[in-house]
Amino acid sequence: MEHMGWLALLPPVLAVILAIITKNVIISLFLGTFAGVLIIVGGNPLTATTETIGNFLFPQVADGYNAAVLVLLFFIGGFVALVEKSGGGAALAAKTVKSINSRVKAQLSAWCGGLIIFFSDLGTPLIVGPIFEKIFDKARISREKLAYIIDSTSSPVAVLIPFIGWGVYIMGLIKSEFDGLGITASEFDTFVQVIPFQFYAILAVLMVPLMAVLKLDFGSMAKAERRIRETGQLYWENSKPLRRSDNEADANQESKAILIWLPLLVLFITLFGLLSTKGFPFEPVDGNDFRVSLITAYLFAAITIFILLMVFRLKKFGEIFDIYTSGMQKMVYVAVTLVLAWSLGTVIGEMGTANYIVELMQGRVPAFIIPALLFVIGAIVSLASGSSWGTFAIMLPIAIPMAVALDAQLLVCIGAVLSGGIFGDHSSPISDTSILSSTGAGSDHIDHVKTQFPYALTNAVIALIGFIVAGMTGSPWTVLLTVILLVLAVFTLSKLTKNKYESNINV
Repeated sequence: MEHMGWLALLPPVLAVILAIITKNVIISLFLGTFAGVLIIVGGNPLTATTETIGNFLFPQVADGYNAAVLVLLFFIGGFVALVEKSGGGAALAAKTVKSINSRVKAQLSAWCGGLIIFFSDLGTPLIVGPIFEKIFDKARISREKLAYIIDSTSSPVAVLIPFIGWGVYIMGLIKSEFDGLGITASEFDTFVQVIPFQFYAILAVLMVPLMAVLKLDFGSMAKAERRIRETGQLYWENSKPLRRSDNEADANQESKAILIWLPLLVLFITLFGLLSTKGFPFEPVDGNDFRVSLITAYLFAAITIFILLMVFRLKKFGEIFDIYTSGMQKMVYVAVTLVLAWSLGTVIGEMGTANYIVELMQGRVPAFIIPALLFVIGAIVSLASGSSWGTFAIMLPIAIPMAVALDAQLLVCIGAVLSGGIFGDHSSPISDTSILSSTGAGSDHIDHVKTQFPYALTNAVIALIGFIVAGMTGSPWTVLLTVILLVLAVFTLSKLTKNKYESNINV
């Protein structure tokens, strides 16, 4: 196998270290790419700079597939901005709160609200949190529980959806590696097949209704729930809750629920209507056909919001158009991240990083354990950096070639990387979704992290077991095993917490 030895490890390792130190994905990916090119050209900084720009960055943007993905991201960004600013999500959630008259209903309603706002991981906390804040207070449910629920329905939900920004970003990384390895499988079909192996995200989403319906809690969350039930105190004495501004909370009081459900209906009907003419879901869909259908669907959905906002006289045409273009502008960061991720993947490929790792592991590590190792490494990187997308960008270019060379379960390995990235995004104190969840729920951020982490760690341990089993079997039905283990773990941990609490009272 051709590789540059231990030097091949420097670009991804440098990118990981910088991501942890700087908390900036773009800087980390660029310097990781530059370091690799510097090694390739023999150490000349000027040559490395021109080569990085001319032979690694430019080709990524000029590639037809990559350009289509970047265009798609801009259309998604415009639509998401319109939905968030229209206030339709808040209006829909407000309509549901009238029938909430119990603790279980309050938690399940907040969970459902998070599922409805699936198209925006960062929008979920700021849309759902403020709506349910007072409802949770009235039902004597802790702010920490609300923060946990909206955090669990943000990135863990978004990573499971193939036709939003998350899915497009991940499919772009997968396609890049497939092309390099000569794999002809569709990135869309691959993403869909990987969904059952996204154990961590699935467990994180399912844990919320499980805990709510069975009325079970453990760890620090159980203490927070007892605090508000027994004393009515929203916070601990030393807590410093993060709060949104009152203007943000009241900005969309006059909005209509139709502003969210009708555009989404148009999006789904357009998307699946166009894909069905290509044989979906019974036949594989060409990647270009999928992207064209998706862009068309998002365009029609955005036009629907345009019309509704003007019909209800909520905003003027100029304001609506400015919101749409500002949403597109926000996708520049995502686009730059993706271009740099493609570039780093190309550098890693030329240096033979995966080949070197395979050579080190071949004959020493059984293939079935590879997914578990990828999950653990991805979880550590994402927890330390707070970035799931950065973790995907660094890990997938290594994981996919390694899985193919070592004859490991490819779909399971991809699922392991995605699960590892989501673990950190869900539980790291420096993750943007964690911070926004604390803000949206009006919770102390450290209290949110402390109460959520035992739940996240429980899911991570179960996911690890799942990846060991799936690494041996390759069966998507392994997800059922992880769900069963989740139920058993929740019952056991809740009982242990209850027994410990009762023993302390007796003492």
